[in-house]
Amino acid sequence: MDNVFVYCEIEDGQIAEVSLELLSKGRSLATMLNCRLEAVVIGSGLNGIEKQIFPYGADVVHVADDKRLYPYATLPHATIVKRLFEGEQPRIGLFGATSIGRDLAPRIASALKCGLTADCTALEIGDHTEPRTKKEYKDLLYQIRPAFGGNILATIINPETRPQLATVREGVMKKEVLSADFRGEIREIEFRQWLSDEDFITSIIERHIESRKVNIKNAGIIISGGYGVGSRENFQLLYDLAGVLGGEVAGSRAAVDGGFIDHERQVGQTGVTVRPKLYIACGISGQIQHRAGMDQSVIIISINNDPDAPINQIADYTIIGDLIEILPKMIKYYQKNTK
Repeated sequence: MDNVFVYCEIEDGQIAEVSLELLSKGRSLATMLNCRLEAVVIGSGLNGIEKQIFPYGADVVHVADDKRLYPYATLPHATIVKRLFEGEQPRIGLFGATSIGRDLAPRIASALKCGLTADCTALEIGDHTEPRTKKEYKDLLYQIRPAFGGNILATIINPETRPQLATVREGVMKKEVLSADFRGEIREIEFRQWLSDEDFITSIIERHIESRKVNIKNAGIIISGGYGVGSRENFQLLYDLAGVLGGEVAGSRAAVDGGFIDHERQVGQTGVTVRPKLYIACGISGQIQHRAGMDQSVIIISINNDPDAPINQIADYTIIGDLIEILPKMIKYYQKNTK
């Protein structure tokens, strides 16, 4: 009871990256709260699945293994998680902000009549005093996410209801192995008594997963453009620089909306979260929703003709000027210095 739970998604026998990231964050939260971290895995052929989870610090792995439970289907998974949470009464429940997590987490919140915050960019533990009643709440989950079109960062709390549920996008939390030798407890979920024929009223006839054509999440160098690049043709300069540096090209939502670059390359709250060693932001104003997707980059270089652009506040280096003139010079001098 009162522990931190992470729902782990699984695909072809592998725990999803977002789930491993949530286990890392869950371990940190559980340590702060002096409680256990527990994982939930539902699927088929899960023998040995705990070996992927224990290194991230899970004290308990709850496993429901049945051929009918993979691939994911809403009703049986929702029933199992709901009944498990009713029995275990967790303090916190974390889900990936994926197609599965966005389907499952709201159903659990509705069934348990508890709060849910979607698409969090940060999770912290803190206290809260209700201004009107002066009632104090200790060790709440601060669920932080952009709000009002990304103009502010809102901190959301659920002081009265449990569990406190949140979904988090892939790449937001840092994946960190606690110990390769860490071992916890495996618990088989007695789920069959919870399920009915109605839970399997739908079946998957055919399943097709489109693989990613672009992988900017794991790129070490990213050249990213905003609406200030001006056109799709001008984006060729970013591709030229990326080709020289061995990086990937990305863009802000404004650039995507403007038709300058494809959505699969979008960085930000409604795109991909990245942590490259070098992030070069070209013509990007730097609104909160974009910064949420790249502010953990090791080095940030901003190229902008506006000295007051918000992106400059987090940049390690700022170049004020026209990127149409600056990018060719960067390519020229980099090639000159590497000969």
